[in-house]
Amino acid sequence: MTIKIFAAALTVVAAPSLGYAEPDPSLEAISPSSEAVSVGLAGSDPADIARYLMARGAGSAALSPDGETVAFIFSATGERQLWTVPATGGQPRQITFGNGVTFFRWAPDGESLLYGADNNGDEQEAYYQIAADGGAETLVLPAVEGGFRRFGAFSADGETIAYASTERNGLDFDIYTADLESGQSKRVYEGRFGFFAQSVSPDGAHIVVTETVGEDADNLYLLNTQTGALLTLSKPAVENRANHSDGGMAWSDDARALYLASSAGRDFAALMRYDIESGAAELIASADHDIENVSLCSAGDRYLAWTENRDGFDALRIRDRKRGRDIAPPVLPEGVYSLSCTEDTNKILVRINGWRTPGDLYVIDLKTLKAARVFASTMAGLDADRLVRPESVRLTARDGVTLQGMLYLPDETSRKDAGAPPVLFQVHGGPSGQSRANFDPIVQYHVDRGVAVFEPNVRGSTGFGRAYSALDDREKRLDSIRDLIDMLDHLRKDGRVDAGRAAVAGGSYGGYAVNAVLAAYPDAFIAGVSLFSVADWVTALEVASPALKASDIIEYGDINEPQWRAFYTEQSPIRQADQIKVPVLFSHGVKDPRIDIAETETMVKALRKNGINAPYIRIPDEGHGWRKLSNRLFYYRREAEFLEKVFDAE
Repeated sequence: MTIKIFAAALTVVAAPSLGYAEPDPSLEAISPSSEAVSVGLAGSDPADIARYLMARGAGSAALSPDGETVAFIFSATGERQLWTVPATGGQPRQITFGNGVTFFRWAPDGESLLYGADNNGDEQEAYYQIAADGGAETLVLPAVEGGFRRFGAFSADGETIAYASTERNGLDFDIYTADLESGQSKRVYEGRFGFFAQSVSPDGAHIVVTETVGEDADNLYLLNTQTGALLTLSKPAVENRANHSDGGMAWSDDARALYLASSAGRDFAALMRYDIESGAAELIASADHDIENVSLCSAGDRYLAWTENRDGFDALRIRDRKRGRDIAPPVLPEGVYSLSCTEDTNKILVRINGWRTPGDLYVIDLKTLKAARVFASTMAGLDADRLVRPESVRLTARDGVTLQGMLYLPDETSRKDAGAPPVLFQVHGGPSGQSRANFDPIVQYHVDRGVAVFEPNVRGSTGFGRAYSALDDREKRLDSIRDLIDMLDHLRKDGRVDAGRAAVAGGSYGGYAVNAVLAAYPDAFIAGVSLFSVADWVTALEVASPALKASDIIEYGDINEPQWRAFYTEQSPIRQADQIKVPVLFSHGVKDPRIDIAETETMVKALRKNGINAPYIRIPDEGHGWRKLSNRLFYYRREAEFLEKVFDAE
């Protein structure tokens, strides 16, 4: 089977010098070019891929301190910008218009917001403060060349912010505070690798600090803002490492207690209360799932809210602390939730990104438990009733480990023939990520075209317990690659998909998994799609961004140690690239700060040298993934064309 390289927009570009002695002018790549955008007709079946990409909703969202306004990130213009909408619903309003917004926070008085923005995905953020009506804006902290930041929190009085930055040496994250009026910053703690500010106590006495321990764990500290002393709250041994920050955290009004989701001493993250004076940890709630989105709401911290991650679907929990009982929340659409509330209101904001909901915003009145949708996703002419709900699939790997994945099956009207449909494995990044029941336009597009999609949560994924997420550490790395084969065998026996027509796709670590499985198991898949991926772990770990270096030593081992350098020299995909015998579509953003573009270009050259069809899309103005609508339209149309040619050729 031979697939031709795309003819559209084919250019010859010089590879960047990083990773090469000299630029290679012979490396052909497809670069985005201006082209007419065709979206097809609304209601068409199957719909054009552009309509799936243009279906969008609210990104990160937060309720203002007084509960009257919701701020959220929205990409209606093709760029991630900051918008607001009344908490009772109404006309949304765009308030930022510059570089794409990376994050935001409300100031404690609700009169302004602080947000970050970088350039073309380089992740080197500048911080800005903008009035809530968008009418005035100031640059708080300019971007630092080669410096990476991670925002923490406002102080309770709104006069300062806490954040982490690598600006001291370009590698280690230190803790800083900055005065918003003067713009002066001060380093308050010198870290090693990954130390991050998470939250500031209401009395300003402490900053919650976490220290990265691998991709999926951290240690928990309190930094005294007056003395600079660092008090350890939780620091398990590395073999028992735990996560304390991914599930959210909230201070009590009186600053005497910190509520957070922690997996310390247990397999799944539970809701804990840390008493600041005594240092005692109290269990508040636990489940056979990870607890996330811990929030304290209303005056006197009356309501405690959180979510439970149940095989990728979220369940909302609310506890009335005054009455000492849980209360049933209103029925909400399925999906992945994020929560926001304040002490000055009885409202809680729920953002829902679900399999048929790109990003709806609901406000729940905690007194009446009535929910109102205040912002609705735009479906770009798609029929939401045609979208497919994922099925959670569990199976047993050859070594007895229970694996899980999300299966999307096309309905009868979408299939091109009477037989079982071909299947696309879509591997998440991380490696400590999780495929969940959120809205994925590319998945839904393929399903509507008659292709089944399977999203594997191989060992090492989060959401299935602390022990599961550690099963791919270091020398066990390739066990997770083998899981893809066991999952494919399970689907073959299940019979609902045609496992003989299976392709595999993924980005970042998922792109590495594509490279690795095609090399280690060359007869399993008929094609691959590898986005901004790793070819050689030795070079990738050496030049990783500071945030990744902070976690890589635990996850992969120290590449400076001979045993790990030898291991990854032998086990990297580039060493087995001559075993790959199916077409692979590669892509990478030139500005990628996490994985150098040389990793992808090394794979492209190796496969082409061996006569394997390896089209390559090189995007000059993107980093680690595609943010801009024009680039997303360009890339995914070509990815879809590539895969459909592969499936149709079988």
